[in-house]
Amino acid sequence: MWGLVRLLLAWLGGWGCMGRLAAPARAWTGSRGSPGPVLLRNRRSWVWNQFFVIEEYAGPEPVLIGKLHSDVDRGEGRTKYLLTGEGAGTVFVIDEATGNIHVTKSLDREEKAQYVLLAQAVDRASNRPLEPPSEFIIKVQDINDNPPIFPLGPYHATVPEMSNVGTSVIQVTAHDADDPSYGNSAKLVYTVLDGLPFFSVDPQTGVVRTAIPNMDRETQEEFLVVIQAKDMGGHMGGLSGSTTVTVTLSDVNDNPPKFPQSLYQFSVVETAGPGTLVGRLRAQDPDLGDNALMAYSILDGEGAEAFSISTDSQGRDGLLTVRKPLDFETRRSYSFRVEATNTLIDPAYLRRGPFKDVASVRVAVQDAPEPPAFTQAAYHLAVPENKAPGTLVGQVSAADLDSPASPIRYSILPHSDPERCFSIEPEDGTIRTVVPLDREARVWHNLTVLATELDSSAQASRVQVDIQILDENDNAPQLAEPYDTFVCDSAAPGQLIEVIRALDRDEVGNSSRVSLQGPLGPDANFTVRDNRDGSASLLLPSRPAPPRQAPYLVPIALWDWGQPALSSTATVTVSVCRCRPDGSVASCRPEAQLSPAGLSTGALLAIITCVGTLLALVVLFAALRRQKQEALMVLEEEDVQERKRGFRLGKNVAGGQERGQASPPGPEVPGGRGWAGVRWCSHIDSGPSASTFNSSQSWSYSPCNTKEEGEGPVRRAIEGPRGRIKVNWGVS
Repeated sequence: MWGLVRLLLAWLGGWGCMGRLAAPARAWTGSRGSPGPVLLRNRRSWVWNQFFVIEEYAGPEPVLIGKLHSDVDRGEGRTKYLLTGEGAGTVFVIDEATGNIHVTKSLDREEKAQYVLLAQAVDRASNRPLEPPSEFIIKVQDINDNPPIFPLGPYHATVPEMSNVGTSVIQVTAHDADDPSYGNSAKLVYTVLDGLPFFSVDPQTGVVRTAIPNMDRETQEEFLVVIQAKDMGGHMGGLSGSTTVTVTLSDVNDNPPKFPQSLYQFSVVETAGPGTLVGRLRAQDPDLGDNALMAYSILDGEGAEAFSISTDSQGRDGLLTVRKPLDFETRRSYSFRVEATNTLIDPAYLRRGPFKDVASVRVAVQDAPEPPAFTQAAYHLAVPENKAPGTLVGQVSAADLDSPASPIRYSILPHSDPERCFSIEPEDGTIRTVVPLDREARVWHNLTVLATELDSSAQASRVQVDIQILDENDNAPQLAEPYDTFVCDSAAPGQLIEVIRALDRDEVGNSSRVSLQGPLGPDANFTVRDNRDGSASLLLPSRPAPPRQAPYLVPIALWDWGQPALSSTATVTVSVCRCRPDGSVASCRPEAQLSPAGLSTGALLAIITCVGTLLALVVLFAALRRQKQEALMVLEEEDVQERKRGFRLGKNVAGGQERGQASPPGPEVPGGRGWAGVRWCSHIDSGPSASTFNSSQSWSYSPCNTKEEGEGPVRRAIEGPRGRIKVNWGVS
């Protein structure tokens, strides 16, 4: 029945809308084929319009959808209708005689909504066009044959837990392939099939929203919502499609941490060092990720100083560790409270707080065998230097805390005292010196003393003993370096020649304060001025004489201010040199002096040769005379010894030995005796030509006439820089 109705509608649609279209006239040859007169007339149109065919119709035979008819068709059977274009001959066929158009198969509007065809009327006999070809359209009429579909489904969405009612979750969209301009075939309405009462959907837009408040992720984390889209405006008979939306509740920090128990008990051995793990505490928080991160802290109690707590790398567990050394004998248990707090708190959920919890902790300290403990962490002792071996330095003491009555043995580790300078009493820890100690050699001795339990040698402990060597005034001051300087013969009086520095190896203080003093008296060739800072200035008091072969030796006295004071002497060597105008040294050796007459060098050599010859003759004559004499002049032994004792004037410049240990030089004779009948007298160079640079007087010896000098020993007092010095020489 429905098929007949649709056929009738198609027929009415094709014929009920026919119109007339103008077409140009063509020449017509007549029915017999003989040429006839060409008739010029306006083009007639043939009756046609667009046709409609209902999609999805499948009848038992081709369905008539319309008819073409031209005005030139007189019904004589001479007109033939032709159909070309989309689907001509396959989908659509035309009856050549009547112009009826039939569809041969079921059409789908969603595949092709219309077909464009070309119709033409021709002469059946000659195939000559009777009308120009005309275009017409066959439209496929839509029916509601496509249900809505969700091209992007299934959907996944996330919404924070505890969201308010009406919070948007996601928007779903369905599509209907039917013609939206024809009826309600494509008008969709959305409804929730599954997911109530938690979620709702907007019927027109497809926006999914929360339908109840305070959905808790910890109660249900995931929801499966089924959304339906129905066409025909949701009315009965409409087609529908559905999709699923998986809604996941994301976590927020809406749960505070909570300890599963109120008391935690741990134990730790007393020998556990700082950083040793005692135990783990975990407060439970059902939140996820950063919302469950916690920080732990010790609130109060005696455990705050002995223990510390930190959070592990995951931010969940509290790690309780030893903070400082424990002692079972001092304290056997600790009790304190630990707090766990969320590190990230959302202000929007403060009403669900407080976001922290507290638990009690008790830690028991277990006893363990311990080595002896010294009364001090380190010992600092002192002993003066130069003390005799066996001098008491100090004492160390240790005790066994587990058994105070247990005996302890003490020893010094050999590597800490390689020179064996100290010893220790094994029973009482008394430390004494073994050898005299020198502070200038070593100020500190760092010993390591070992204390061992007599009953258990494995239980031992060590302590550092630092021994300081105290200073005593046992070092005389010295010059900082040997001083060998010079002064120009043109130097002005008062000129600074050298700054002499002294040092004292003793410790800084009165013992290291050094004073210096040089030659005294108006005849002194040099002046030494104490600068009172451990140095002295060597000055020139008068104009120097011309250079000479031997340098001057300036005696220096040094002494410190210790108790008792120590002193020493030293010598500064000063050469008088000829200098250039720029102050540089030209020569420090004596040069030949021209006589007032201006003798030449050749004349001087001749004079020296003559004098030498005469001296040789005199020596030869004296030797012959001595052989003739019967008695030899003998030098008394006592006078010789007295002469040696009295000759104390510093160093012999030529020989480098102390003058107090040298005898005045005299002519050597066979047998070691002096010339017979000759006396040696000392001559002090004190005339106007005497050098003023002599820091100690010089003496020369020559034969004297006994009649002028008298018989017996010669005694003479010499005025030196240190006062009058008596020198006795005895000759016979």
